[in-house]
Amino acid sequence: MAAPEEAQERVESSTYSITSSILEYRTLHGRTYQSSRTTQYWAPNDDKQIEAFDIADMADEFPSAEVIGTDISPTQPSWVPPNLSFQIDDAQLDWTFKPESFDFIHIRYMHAAIADWPRLYEQVYQFLKPGGWFQHIEPNIELRCDNPDVKFDDNHVFRQWFKLFYDVGDKTGRTFRFGEENMVKYARDAGFSDITHKKFTVPHSSWPKDKRLKEMGMYIGLYMNLSLDGFALYPIGQILGWSLEEVQILVAKMRAAIKDPNNRTCNDMHMVYGRKPEHPTTAPTAAAEAAPSPAAAASPAQAQAASSPARRS
Repeated sequence: MAAPEEAQERVESSTYSITSSILEYRTLHGRTYQSSRTTQYWAPNDDKQIEAFDIADMADEFPSAEVIGTDISPTQPSWVPPNLSFQIDDAQLDWTFKPESFDFIHIRYMHAAIADWPRLYEQVYQFLKPGGWFQHIEPNIELRCDNPDVKFDDNHVFRQWFKLFYDVGDKTGRTFRFGEENMVKYARDAGFSDITHKKFTVPHSSWPKDKRLKEMGMYIGLYMNLSLDGFALYPIGQILGWSLEEVQILVAKMRAAIKDPNNRTCNDMHMVYGRKPEHPTTAPTAAAEAAPSPAAAASPAQAQAASSPARRS
C-alpha cells in the first residue's frame, strides 16, 4: 500500500484541512482498511484494491464539465484531467456544497457503507439543480451459476459467501442487499421523477461466447481474483470472528469456483437513475441552504461522483 507520507503528498496541495485520523488505517494481515468512525467501510483501500478499480474518468469523456469526486480515503491519483478535482469527504455527513449546484450526481459501490440510505438520497435530491439527474449503481453480491446442470444448493460456495456478507450487513446495520425494490423506493421517496431501473447480467470469467462479454468477464475475473481476500478479511474475519486460516480456505474455494468455466459464474448489476423535477415540490433544508460552498465557480456543467473508498469516479 502507499505509505502514510505518500498519501499525505497526494493531498498536501488541498485547500482543506485534513485531520491526521484520515491517514490512520487499520491493518489486517497485510491489507489496510479505512478507520473512519462514521463509515466502517468493509473493503480495503490499499494499492492492491485501487489497482482493481483502475478505470477511466468521467472527466476525460466530458471535458467541458467540472467534475468533483469525493472519497473518505486519500487514494486519488497524482495526475488528473484539469476539469477534475477530488475532495476528502464522507457522503453520510451533511454535505457542504451549495444546494442545487450539480447537474449530475453519480453514486456507485457504496453497499454496506451507508447506514441511512434514504438520507443519502435526500441529500442527492437537495444538491441537484432542478432538472438535474442522478445515477446509482450497485452490484447484487449473489454470484450464481449460469449453467443449469450445476447443482446450486445451499452447500455451494457462492451461496455460503453471500449469506455470510448478509450476516455482516445485519450485524453492522449497513446492508449488502440491493435491487430494484429498495433503490427505486429510495428515489421515489426522495422526490425524483422519471425513475428508471436497469439490470445487467455480468460474467465473472471468460465463459461467454459473445466477444464483448468474454472480454468483460476476463477483466471482472481478474478484479475478483485481486479483491476476494481483501473483501473477506475484515467482514468475515473480524466481524464474524473467523480465523485467518478459515478465511483463506473460503477465499481459495471462491477463486476456484469463479474460474471454473463449467460454473459460468455471473451476477446482476443494478442501475437506477432519475431526474429532479424542474419545479420541485420539496425545498432544500434550511441547514443545507446555510452551508458554505467549497465548490468552484459554476461551469457549463457540474457533476459530483460520490464513491466508495479506493474507488475512482
